Amino acid sequence: MMIKNVLKVSALVLVIGLATGCVSTAQVEAAQATADAAAADAASAVSIAEAARAEATAAAVLAAEAQIVADEALIVGAAAVACCEANRETMDRMFQKSMAK
Repeated sequence: MMIKNVLKVSALVLVIGLATGCVSTAQVEAAQATADAAAADAASAVSIAEAARAEATAAAVLAAEAQIVADEALIVGAAAVACCEANRETMDRMFQKSMAK
């Protein structure tokens, strides 16, 4: 009788052990699949971030070039205003001289 109980308990432990082992293997495989998907997503995110960084760098270069052009335009504009003022003063003097005669 005792041997039968020991055999029954042993068989039950064996079945539970096997079932637990199968579940654990399935859980491990599911966890591995999740980890692999997460790694793929992370690699994709890194790739997207690198592309965004490259675009941001290119935009910064274009912005710096645009600032240089704007600064040059400001200098040319200031020179044009100075020339216009000088011409106006010259014309005013010429007009004053012609009126004085």
